[in-house]
Amino acid sequence: MIISVSGTPGVGKTTVSKLLSERLGYEYVSVKELALSKGIGERVSDEIEIDVDELARVVREEFSGRNVVLDGHLSHFAPADVVIVLRAHPKLIAERLKVRGYHKKKLAENVEAELVDVILVEALEENERVLEVDTTGKTPEEVVEEILTLLKSGAKKRVGIVDWSEAYDEVVQYLMLGGD
Repeated sequence: MIISVSGTPGVGKTTVSKLLSERLGYEYVSVKELALSKGIGERVSDEIEIDVDELARVVREEFSGRNVVLDGHLSHFAPADVVIVLRAHPKLIAERLKVRGYHKKKLAENVEAELVDVILVEALEENERVLEVDTTGKTPEEVVEEILTLLKSGAKKRVGIVDWSEAYDEVVQYLMLGGD
């Protein structure tokens, strides 16, 4: 089974993916590392740009029939049996990305993406089985338990559990309204 763990930067994908793979006894795969090792991603300043069509091809060829947890904010573009979209309050994302040293424009892009459900919408366009999990105020262990419960229950779709529209006033300071 291929499980894709996706979400906006700062939601906790890597921590949750590693814990989930441990709990399930699955192989952990970082999409960034996979892309660099297979030549389907290139460093552009402090980011890695990945060809998502090539990512899908590589995942299909390399991991079909294997038990894998794919970790990455583009992992929902890879063929997976289930996509877990992690969510977190946009203000929490802003604070985490600030600590990571994200420049203002990149921070604003990611806060806005979380605010308006960009990854969730993309995941739903690309996949049949999408499970949304809010990580806000939860430990990584609690998030993994929630995912395991959803997987065990056979849930096919769980979306619409978060609505950040009321968070706008809290995060407007991080957005780049009207340009730079």
